[in-house]
This record gives sequence, C-alpha cells and structure tokens, in this order.
Amino acid sequence: MASKLIGFGTEYVVGMGGNLPSEAGSPAATLGAALRELSAVGMVIRAVSRFYATPCFPAGAGPDYVNAAVRVRAPGGPEETLAALHGVEAEFGRVRKARWAGRTLDLDLFAAGALVVPDAATQTAWRDLPPEEQARRAPERLILPHPRLQDRGFALIPMRDVAPDWVHPLLGQSVTALCAALPEQEIAAIRPL
Repeated sequence: MASKLIGFGTEYVVGMGGNLPSEAGSPAATLGAALRELSAVGMVIRAVSRFYATPCFPAGAGPDYVNAAVRVRAPGGPEETLAALHGVEAEFGRVRKARWAGRTLDLDLFAAGALVVPDAATQTAWRDLPPEEQARRAPERLILPHPRLQDRGFALIPMRDVAPDWVHPLLGQSVTALCAALPEQEIAAIRPL
C-alpha cells in the first residue's frame, strides 16, 4: 500500500552528516563506510551526492560537519527504514545525549516521494515551530518530509545532487527552488570536498 503513495516507489532521500571521528576515521571516511553499511542492511543505493563541508549547526556547537545525501531503495516502509538508519548510526558510535550535539554519524530520513507522515496538519505544525521551540522539542514519531528540510542549506544542497526535481508535497516547491531561496551567505558557506 505505501509504495503506491511514494513518488519514487520505495525510494527515500536520506541526509548524512557527522562532525566527530568514528572507528572508521574522519567524518568523511565515516560517511563512506556508512554508505557501505546501508547496502549491507538491504538498501539499494540509487544516487550519492558529493560530500560537503558545512558549518556546525547550531553555530559554535562543535567542529564543522561533512554532509551528503543519498537516494536509496529500501525494502520497508518509512518507520522500518528509519529504524534501520538508527541501527547504522549506532554501528558508528552515535550516542543521542543532547539535541543538536556533535555526532559521529547522523542519518535523517528527509523524504519519501510525495508521502506526508503522519499527516499534513502534524507536518505543518512541526514545520512552523518557532526556532526556540525547535531547540527544545523533538518529535516522538517520524515526520515526513523532514520538518526542517526547507530551512537547511546543509540538507538541501546535497539533496539537490540526488533529487533535484523532488517537490515538497505541502510547499509545492522543488529542491532546486528551495535551494534558490536560501540566503546567499548560507550557500557560500557550504563547500564541496
């Protein structure tokens, strides 16, 4: 049933990032190793973005990040796919101590075609959350598209490499249009490695 709702079939766009070394090495080496692990857990890699050096978010919270995006075909629905991503994070030493803290590996489920989870009203409420609330609160369940996606150059620019024509199902804008709306200063700070 879900595959009929997802624009790519069973394809997902996953954001990748890290700013702390893991047993695999530097953040860039960790992302490369994580790609191999995604394949090992049954995901089919359809496209991988360039790796980008991005400023730490929020500013001053630690070393700068390496970010990327990957388009994958996964055997399960969104919840199962997110659980598999969390398992891969754990393999690389991800510990969830504090919101927006430094991490060895962060895998975020950005989008699943035109699918909205759990519903449009909930996604919109989280998308419209004021910045001070974003820093304090995290959803207890999966929300798709990722509610902060349209605000974050470190997510959108890599995503543009793998899914430039993806259209946000509630905003009606493509990744390319969302990137064009980012502040120039933010775009300039994101550099391909």
